[in-house]
Amino acid sequence: MESAAGAAHAEATTDWRAWQESWDRQQEWYLPDREERFRVMLDMVEAVVGPEPRVLDLACGTGSITDRLLRRFPDAVSVGVDQDPALLAIAEGYFEGDGRVTFVSADLTDPDWTAALPHDSYDAVLTATALHWLRPGPLATLYGQLAGLIADGGVFMNADHMKDESTPRINAAERAQRHAAMDRAKAAGVPDWAGWWALAAKDPVLAAPTARRFEIYGEHADGEIPSLDWHARTLCAAGFAEARGVWASPSDSMVLALR
Repeated sequence: MESAAGAAHAEATTDWRAWQESWDRQQEWYLPDREERFRVMLDMVEAVVGPEPRVLDLACGTGSITDRLLRRFPDAVSVGVDQDPALLAIAEGYFEGDGRVTFVSADLTDPDWTAALPHDSYDAVLTATALHWLRPGPLATLYGQLAGLIADGGVFMNADHMKDESTPRINAAERAQRHAAMDRAKAAGVPDWAGWWALAAKDPVLAAPTARRFEIYGEHADGEIPSLDWHARTLCAAGFAEARGVWASPSDSMVLALR
């Protein structure tokens, strides 16, 4: 069994930046326009609440949104919340020593998850490629909780898979083209979801949190994927004043809602 000193040394020498970049490459395999959605997201943060926001990075993973937020807005502060112990380990290692960033472990389906947060209100709540894990019922409940967290005049944005069932032929053509590009990238050595987690499971520091992560979530499985219109209507019903799409790719959209 590894000693406590050995474990501490392994963690101290872990290249967290490399893991952060590896996560980015794996996500870009699925989402080639990922940086464009982040740019539009931060454009709209600045437009609505200015360049010094207090942000809740919802289902933050490794802190991808927080990383781009602080590079663009150095005077912003961010609270990242997630339940995944492996991705939080990377986030905490990557941002260690940055007083602008706090990370919280919480289950977004727990009715009391907001009690774990360090602040009562936020100028912006941002999330990307995460909430499709929730079914529509729990997601509508979450939207109601977020309406109570965002300050008056604040903003919520969710960039995620949002499917329009009224266009099956367009959907099929887009999916075929996207998967052909993914196959080419995989052949060139880019790890997919399963491959990335297999690498994490072999890492001396990430092996244990990765095992815990699969105990919590099991294998990745997409839930239902509501349309952009569903998200906008549900956000307004949850207490937001306005909501509409502000960005779209052939497969994904970003909904923005104002308090």
